Amino acid sequence: MRTNIAAFIAGGSLLLFLPTVPEYWRWICAAVVIVSLLGARVNYVLLQSRHVSGALLAACCCSLGFAWNAHYAQDRLSNVLSIEHEGKDLVLEGRVNALPQSSPSSAKFSFKVDQAFLGRERIESFPPQIYLSWQPAWRNPQVVPEVIPGQRWEFKVKIKRPYGSLNPHTFDFERWSFHQDFGASGSVRSGKLILEKDIAFTEFALAMEYQRWKLRQKIKRLLPRDARYGGVIAALVMGDQNAIDQEDWRVFNATGIGHLISISGLHVTMLAGFGVMLATLLWRRNTLPLLVPVGKVAAAVGFLTAFVYAWLAGFQIPAQRTMYMVGVVAFALWSGRNPRSFDIWWWALFFVLVIDPMAPYTPGFWLSFGAVAAILYAMQDSDGLLGLPTGRELEIHWKDRVIQSLREACRVQAVVTIALLPLTLYWFYQVSIVSPLANAIAIPIVSYIVTPLAIAGALLPDFIGRLLLMPAHATMDYLAIMLAWMANWKWSIAWSSQPSWWAIALSTIGIVIAIRTGSMQEAWASRVMGLVLCATLFIQPLTNSYLKKGEFRATVLDVGQGTAVLIETKTKRLLYDTGPIQGKDNAGQRIILPYLRGKGINQIDRMVISHSDSDHIGGAATLLKEIGFDSMMGSLPSTNPLLTNLEERKIPAIPCRFGQQWSWDGVDFHIWHPHEHSIFEDQQPRKPNEVSCVLEVRNQSTSFWLTGDVEKRGEAEITERLTQTALNHLKDKNLIFMAPHHGSKTSSSQELLTALSPNQAFAQNGYRNRYGHPHPTVTARYQGMNIPFYQTPTTGAQVWSFYNANKLNEDPLFQRRHSQRLWHRLPIDVGK
Repeated sequence: MRTNIAAFIAGGSLLLFLPTVPEYWRWICAAVVIVSLLGARVNYVLLQSRHVSGALLAACCCSLGFAWNAHYAQDRLSNVLSIEHEGKDLVLEGRVNALPQSSPSSAKFSFKVDQAFLGRERIESFPPQIYLSWQPAWRNPQVVPEVIPGQRWEFKVKIKRPYGSLNPHTFDFERWSFHQDFGASGSVRSGKLILEKDIAFTEFALAMEYQRWKLRQKIKRLLPRDARYGGVIAALVMGDQNAIDQEDWRVFNATGIGHLISISGLHVTMLAGFGVMLATLLWRRNTLPLLVPVGKVAAAVGFLTAFVYAWLAGFQIPAQRTMYMVGVVAFALWSGRNPRSFDIWWWALFFVLVIDPMAPYTPGFWLSFGAVAAILYAMQDSDGLLGLPTGRELEIHWKDRVIQSLREACRVQAVVTIALLPLTLYWFYQVSIVSPLANAIAIPIVSYIVTPLAIAGALLPDFIGRLLLMPAHATMDYLAIMLAWMANWKWSIAWSSQPSWWAIALSTIGIVIAIRTGSMQEAWASRVMGLVLCATLFIQPLTNSYLKKGEFRATVLDVGQGTAVLIETKTKRLLYDTGPIQGKDNAGQRIILPYLRGKGINQIDRMVISHSDSDHIGGAATLLKEIGFDSMMGSLPSTNPLLTNLEERKIPAIPCRFGQQWSWDGVDFHIWHPHEHSIFEDQQPRKPNEVSCVLEVRNQSTSFWLTGDVEKRGEAEITERLTQTALNHLKDKNLIFMAPHHGSKTSSSQELLTALSPNQAFAQNGYRNRYGHPHPTVTARYQGMNIPFYQTPTTGAQVWSFYNANKLNEDPLFQRRHSQRLWHRLPIDVGK
C-alpha cells in the first residue's frame, strides 16, 4: 500500500518539474496502465512473483499519478485569459467567492466571472475565476467599498494574464495563480453592487466563506480598535493572516513560533476531541449505544467537527492533514480495522495530494507532514506519549507520570527541531536559536489559553465573546512582549542560505540516525555523528569561488518598473539601486532581500543609488535594516531621508562624480556621470534623471554599463567625455549596455549608442507598464543597430558572467527560460 501511494505521488510530482504538459500524455499513461495490469495478470498466472507484481502495480500507480496531475494542470491552463483581451477595458459581472484582503483604502479578492463584455460584445471564452485589486486612483483618493463574499458586482476592469516577476528564491506569482486557478489578474476601475448577498442554499463553499467573513468582522468589532494582535486572534480562529503586521511576523519567525500563528494540526485535533467528548456524553444516554456503538458515533462526530473547522480555517495544509488523519481513524473504527500510525500518515498524504497537487510548493505541507513523520518515527517506544493514555501510565505514580510527560515533551520538541532543520533552511534560509525555549513557553500558552478563548469568543454570543476575546488578546500581548525581547537577542537567529541538494541528502541521513528510537544514552556517538552531518546545511554556497581575480558576475533582478543589479567579484559585492516602492510594498522586502538571503549574502560592500526616484531607491530602507553595508555612493539631494538613515547607522555616503574609480579583485569600476563637482545639495539644479550615477564595470574582456535614468542631456555629456583615449580602453571589449531610463524615448540617443557600439543591451521594466517602456522607437533603434535587446519581462532575472580574456564568457542565464515550469508564461508570450 505504501509503495503504491509513493508511486502515485512520484508520478504526479514528475509532471510538476516539466516545462509543459506532454502532448500525448493520455495515450502514454493509458498504455502504461494497460501493460502494467496485463503484466500483473500474467505474473499471477505464470510466475507468481510478489516483487514483479509489486513493481508492475507501482508502475501503474505512477502512471495514474502522472495522468491525474496532467488533467489537473491542463484544466487550469485552459482557463487562462486570451492574449487579445490583455490591457483592454472590460465589463465583468460575477460574485466575490472568497474571503478578501480588505482595508478602507484597498481590496484584493477572488472573483467568479459569470459574464464578460468588451464594449457591447459578450466574450464567450473567458476565465471562470480571476484575481482583482481595487485601489482608488492616486490622483483621486477615495474609500473602497466593503467587498464581501457572496456579493454580486459589475466591475469595469483592466486585466492581464497571470504574470509576475521571476527571480531565484522569491515569490512566484504565476505559480500561485496557477495553484489558485486564477486565469487572469487585474485592477478595478469602477464597480456597481448588484446584489448584497447572492448565495444559493446548495453553495456550501461560498456560504462558508461568508461565515468566515462574519467571524472576522465579529473579532474586529469585539476587540478595541487599537488591539495590535487582533490579526493574530483572527489567524488562530479562521486562518486569516492578512492583518498581521510585518514587524510581528519578524518576531514570530525569529523566535520560531510562526507555525502557531495559524490553524495548526493541534488546534484541529483539540476541536475534534471536543466534538468526540460531546458526542460521547450525549450518545451514552438511554439505549442509543445499542443502535450504533459510542466509539463509532464519536469518531464520526470528531471527523465532522474537524472537517467543518478545517473548512472554516481556509483548508490550510496542516488543517487538511489533521482532518484526513482523523478521517482515516474514523473509517478504520467503522470498518473494524486497526491501522498502524504510519499508514494513517500515508493516507492523509495521499488525500492531500489528490485534492491539491500543488501542495508541495507550500512550506506548510513539508513542515506539517515532516513534523508528524518525525514524531511517529522517533517516539515509537514512547510510554504514554505526552501523557496520552496507553494504559501503561496507570502503573506508575502520578508524579512520575508528570515527569515522564515533561521528559517526552522535551524530546518531541528536540526531535521536531532537528527533523525540520533542512526544511526550515530550504524555505526560510534561517534557523531560530531561541526556538526551543520560545516554543516551550508559547505552545502551551497559545494552544491551551489563547486559542480556546479566541475560538469560544468568536463563536459565542457577543456579550460572552467580548469577555473571552479580551483576555485572549491580553495574553497574546504579554506573550509577544517576551517574544520580542527574545527576538532582539543578537544570537537569536542563525542566517544561512538555501542548502544544496547534497547537503539536504546528507542531513536527512544524519537526522534518521540522530532521532531514532531508543534511549538517548545508548549509541550517543552515532547520534552525535548524525548531528554533525546536519551541520553541512550551514556550508555557504561557493558561488563566488568560481570567480577568479579579474572576473565578475552581474545579476539583473526582475523587479518590475525599477532597477536593481548585483555585481559580484571574487571577494566583493556592489548593489546598484534597490528597486521600486508602491505603498507599503517595496522590491527590497519582496525581491532583493529574499534573493540575498537565499544566496547566503548578509554583507554588501557598497550600495550605489543612481538617483532619488522611488523606482530606484524604494527598497533601500528595508535593506539597511537587514543587510550590512560598508558604504554608499549616489546622486541624492541632501534632504533625502536615506542620507539621514545612513548617518544614523554610521555608514559613509559619497557623492557620485565623474572620474571616480576603484578596483576590486582586478575588476575596475568607473563613474561617467554626473559631473566631477557633484555634491549632496539641498536642491539639485536638474531633474533627478539627468544626474543619474552612471557606472561602468570593466575587466580584460568586458565592459558592463549601468546607466540609471540618464536622459539625452546627460547622455550628450557622457558622449563628450568619451575621448579617443577612453574609447581605446573599450576597444575589443564585449560591451553590455543598460538601456537608460528603462528604454524611454528621451534616452538611448543615437550618438551615445554609436560612440559605445554595444554588443548587447538590456532593460529593466514592468510588464505592460503605464509608461510604455521601452518605447517602440528605442526598441527599433537597437534592432536597427543589430544590438540584441533583452527585457526583464521576457527574460526574468538575468545572470551575466564575465571571465578573463583567456576564458570564454558564458551566455547570459535567463531565469524565465532556465526555470521554466508549465505554469510560467513562455518568453514569447510575455514579449507580446
